[in-house]
Amino acid sequence: MPIKKYLLTGLLVWLPLAITLWVLLWLVGLLDGILGGFLTGVSALAPQSSLRFVTQLRGIPGLGVVLVFLALLVTGALVTNVAGRWWLAQWDRLFTHIPVFKSIYNSVKKVSDTLFSSNGNAFRTALLVQYPRAGVWTIAFQTGSPSGEVAGHLGPDFVSVYVPTTPNPTSGFFLMLPRSEVIELSMSVDEALTYVISMGSVAPNSSVAPAPN
Repeated sequence: MPIKKYLLTGLLVWLPLAITLWVLLWLVGLLDGILGGFLTGVSALAPQSSLRFVTQLRGIPGLGVVLVFLALLVTGALVTNVAGRWWLAQWDRLFTHIPVFKSIYNSVKKVSDTLFSSNGNAFRTALLVQYPRAGVWTIAFQTGSPSGEVAGHLGPDFVSVYVPTTPNPTSGFFLMLPRSEVIELSMSVDEALTYVISMGSVAPNSSVAPAPN
């Protein structure tokens, strides 16, 4: 039926834009809410003469996003020098000595360092792996190599991979596979994620290497 076809085609055109705008608006609202709470605390401690200025700041939409961006930019610039790295070490030492809090902080820090460090290889290589059984292939991302006790049991020729779910790639499965059983792809991580999220309907533009005989 043409009407149904047109509706579905129109939905596919507008849905990515709508979801993107919804996420951005939610993020702006969240950051503005955090800034509003901070300014409320400031207004309670600030002198009466500055209350008008604080009220004006709270009325500026999107100011939380701008301030968070500037704070991240300034923090990144500071910790790239020797003095900033020393203060960062003191910061880490403080939080790693707080009971309960240190377990969460250490875990999140290790994950973030692994994912976002420019020296790491997490999520920088797209792979083709057989999952959930032999003969069934899916897209995965290399997150590193097994280490410690696990590496002692498995041996050196294994890789750690993350297999995302579709269409939500933020959940998935962590696997350790023999290096000989994974195929490294030439497509970028962004192209591979798009391929996963679209459930294979958006093919990457990378050239396809011939399958080994």
